[in-house]
Amino acid sequence: MKILKRVLVGILGIVIAVSAVRITGRLLNSRTPKGGINESLYVDINGTKQWINIYGKDKNNPVLLYLHGGPGSATSYVDYAYTRKWADVYTVVTWDQRAAGKSWFKNPKDTTPINLDIMMEDGREMTEFLRSHLGKDKISIIGHSWGSIYGAMLVQDYPEYYDYYIGTGMVVDMTENERRFWEAAREWAKGNEEDEQIVEKYASNPNFSVDCIKARTEIMTKYGYGMFNEKSDYSMYAALFFNPYYSLWDEIKWFKLASTQGVAEPYLDWDASEEFNSLSILDRTEYKVPYYNINGDKDYQANFGLAQDYFDSVKAPRKKMYYMKNMAHGLLEVRSSEFSDIVHEIAAIENNQ
Repeated sequence: MKILKRVLVGILGIVIAVSAVRITGRLLNSRTPKGGINESLYVDINGTKQWINIYGKDKNNPVLLYLHGGPGSATSYVDYAYTRKWADVYTVVTWDQRAAGKSWFKNPKDTTPINLDIMMEDGREMTEFLRSHLGKDKISIIGHSWGSIYGAMLVQDYPEYYDYYIGTGMVVDMTENERRFWEAAREWAKGNEEDEQIVEKYASNPNFSVDCIKARTEIMTKYGYGMFNEKSDYSMYAALFFNPYYSLWDEIKWFKLASTQGVAEPYLDWDASEEFNSLSILDRTEYKVPYYNINGDKDYQANFGLAQDYFDSVKAPRKKMYYMKNMAHGLLEVRSSEFSDIVHEIAAIENNQ
């Protein structure tokens, strides 16, 4: 009994110590910069409550809305760790889109079908809210992966709302993107019979089914083109552990979702739809605002060659392409400091206009 008692006391001591460390870290990360802003709230958007965080070191800075990828793959479990690196030149808004992240945690029983019209209306309403809430005539967009094509469409449809656009891990055309990936994968897999069979199975019918995406991820990772093909320049585990916006219950829900299908059910249905598979901006090359791209030169998840071809065809008041060398799709999450340097350079260009 004495041994058991000591063990239980020891376990309790560890739990208390870990909890104290977590609480302290979360409190430190919850601080609002002097003269700045750190605000989290649920916004009524297009019939749903959607979560955002607004963080910046100077309220007078321009507003930058960050659009996560997926669709449906919210990054709020860690994204403050890298988006805050832009907060000296921007008021950064991170948004868990409809049925994603904390927006999904708020209403996990929402089974409203997702389509492009709904997402575009969400984007318009969120932009209008931010303009009003933060007292800005215009805001800017930075979109990663799905967020890049989403942001490009918003900027093209509502140019009067935006200062400029930054796309990263740039998605241009869903069908062509997948075709180019499997074409490249054929070359990687040559000589490996098992991989050749996997590649041919999906190359003949590329789609966004769970099995196809899983196979694509495994092939990319095996041949050195995975999203996280190198160690991040910060600890994602620590970022989650000390996340000021995630309660323990939020973390449990996030782990549960991540360990199953990864995204909420409505997104699985949309991913499999003809509408999603045919999304494209190939024929939409006219921009009324400056256009910037930051891409990895080893990104085959959002094909960097297709992004370059599209960039060459874009007509915009200003445009510039940045490449991060030996970098795949997780560029802003993996090399966050290098990525931040580029974001700062873009801000400087625009501020000097």
